[in-house]
Amino acid sequence: MKRTLLILVICSLVFNCTFREKPQFIGLDNIEVLDSNIKNITISANAEFSNPNDVGGILQTDALKVFINNREIATFSSKEFNVPSKAMFKIPLTVSVATDSIINKDNLSGLLGSLLSQKIKIQYKGDIKYKILGYSSTYEIDKTQDVKIKL
Repeated sequence: MKRTLLILVICSLVFNCTFREKPQFIGLDNIEVLDSNIKNITISANAEFSNPNDVGGILQTDALKVFINNREIATFSSKEFNVPSKAMFKIPLTVSVATDSIINKDNLSGLLGSLLSQKIKIQYKGDIKYKILGYSSTYEIDKTQDVKIKL
């Protein structure tokens, strides 16, 4: 009797838990310049997801690129993020870039224009990977936004 009950409990858990659906990527939002000074510019964004599964998983960015005024200025990877089950959640994507890597002869006019208008064009481009129990999926990120600079 105990054995039958145990088998029924295990079967109901296995068949009632969904874990083959990947979390839904809602979008990239809240792109902003957190800090700007002579040495560094810190840029942040949030990748928003909704997980309908009964189990979590892992999300990880791998070689996500950041562009400022159409010029690639950084490539970064994040550590693994544990996905909560049956929840909406956000992954912070923050990068700090040395100011001297942005300034060169090729984009000096664009940079001066950005300083005068106090706006820069920031683009996040790359992939976020989802992994769970041998299943994996990839979300393509490509979001551009004009952001005000705090001087």
